[in-house]
Amino acid sequence: MIPHVLTVAGSDSGGGAGVQADLKTMLALGVHGMSVITAVTAQNSLGVQGAWELPVEAVRAQYRSVVDDIGVRAVKTGMLASAELVEAVAELLAGTDAPAVVDPVGVSKHGDSLLAASALDSVRTKLLPVATVATPNLDEVAQLTGVRVESEAQLRQAARAVLDHGPRWVLIKGGHLSGDAVDLLTDGSEEHWLRAPRHDNRHTHGTGCTLASAIAAQLAKGDSVPEAVAAAKRYVTGAIAAGFALGAGIGPVDHGWRFRPGS
Repeated sequence: MIPHVLTVAGSDSGGGAGVQADLKTMLALGVHGMSVITAVTAQNSLGVQGAWELPVEAVRAQYRSVVDDIGVRAVKTGMLASAELVEAVAELLAGTDAPAVVDPVGVSKHGDSLLAASALDSVRTKLLPVATVATPNLDEVAQLTGVRVESEAQLRQAARAVLDHGPRWVLIKGGHLSGDAVDLLTDGSEEHWLRAPRHDNRHTHGTGCTLASAIAAQLAKGDSVPEAVAAAKRYVTGAIAAGFALGAGIGPVDHGWRFRPGS
């Protein structure tokens, strides 16, 4: 049976990030993607022009509809917008027997806020404790913990600060640092450093969504957390290298890069 993976996230009308990126990633990695829409954004290559969160009851109904009938092998969360949605999704995840990959989305690639400031405490106290893997970037680490990372040597400090909030594993994404793209995966006892060459390509919209969805896909296929993260890192590195122009601003990574001639 094809593994079933559920994304709980916002819609990106431009197709580069959010639920659209998640479903493309899942298809590319051989799993069946399903979705719970938490918010609708008016979004393109230039930024987010508007965002409207869905009612909690609509999010809960979508989740129960999918999980109770079809079932899931892994769940990935993205944009949750408000404290009420964060807490509802955390409760749903706690009652689901499947690994959860939590991408604590705070801002878009263009710097637009996608999470209310009032929701940060709910992310810390409700959502992170139910995460199998949390995947914050450096801006999100600063938002959630106050730790500001300016060098690779500080990634361990950032990881400890996030782990203090309860996820089983944390992947600190160091993509905003200079040099190679280096990430640190740890559960507090073992460490895995993941490195990849930095590609000279500004079309990187959707990178975080894509990585978290790839991890969830690999977990659904039976990988351990370190195996899943390593495979996801390889996939997203190729997607970044193949990122393409779209509109007048920052284009997306190429979720289908493995299917292009010459790949």
